[in-house]
Amino acid sequence: MPQKKLSKCYSTTCLVTNELPVIKKNPKNKLETAFFLPEDEGRQGLGGLRTQGNFKASHPNKPLITVVTAVFNCDAMLEKSILSVINQTYDNVEYIIIDGCSTDGTVDLIRQYEHAIDYWVSEPDNGIYDAWNKGLRLASGEWIAFLGGDDSYFECALEEYVYSIVDCRDRQLHYISSRINLRAGDKVVRTIGQQWSWKTFQRYMNVAHVGSLHSRVLFEKYGIYDTNYRVCGDYEFLLRPRERLKAAYLNLTTVNMSVGGASDNSLALCEMERAKVVTGGRNFFISRIERIIATFKLRLRKWLWY
Repeated sequence: MPQKKLSKCYSTTCLVTNELPVIKKNPKNKLETAFFLPEDEGRQGLGGLRTQGNFKASHPNKPLITVVTAVFNCDAMLEKSILSVINQTYDNVEYIIIDGCSTDGTVDLIRQYEHAIDYWVSEPDNGIYDAWNKGLRLASGEWIAFLGGDDSYFECALEEYVYSIVDCRDRQLHYISSRINLRAGDKVVRTIGQQWSWKTFQRYMNVAHVGSLHSRVLFEKYGIYDTNYRVCGDYEFLLRPRERLKAAYLNLTTVNMSVGGASDNSLALCEMERAKVVTGGRNFFISRIERIIATFKLRLRKWLWY
């Protein structure tokens, strides 16, 4: 597939092609792929490199990394997030932004950077996991990451992840996580993210999902996010493989994440309890006790932070 460079200025414009990648059909594949979303009556805008005939693909020892960002009324923080993606040191990055019909300046900001964004759309959705599922359908990458509109990568984050991917190719990994900083303004209040293990993960989400890399194979095998969950669908999804998940850990901090997001509340703990029982097969009474303890810890952390 002939490659060209639109610009050496951005991680998303270094390796592109005018040839439409081939979508391989497999009846067992639970991830449907499309290069463009179908028309929507409420759509406010659409654009990006892909709409101009520019596409992406993986190469030997240079896998394509797709970063998906779902946003709604996030103009105050989004620019920093966008810049952290398009200024990555790794040069084979696909960037997709799904906006839920923002009413502030979010869409104008996205248009300002659409020369370095592969695909963006602004249309109604049914929450963050519906938006992420749209991003999944659009993703061409061998590996897929999700970055919040008010979160930002460290400059070398994706390059460090790729080093791990190349080093571990023989293990056929499904998932790679790292550490992230939780920030309140300019202050780092906590650093989280541990190495995945089933024994720990079935009790609570000990990995930092933001910025983690998911193998495309994981979605092809286990499907997309369950939109019945409002804030804990990422945890429920990673429970599906149970102990069969092949995970690696990058012992570095790769993302700055703002505290107080959608998952930082008691609803997340209730949904986590449901996911552990329904998807993870954990005992109901044990899960209930774990939720009570986690609720107390959450309240204590908020008291200490704020």
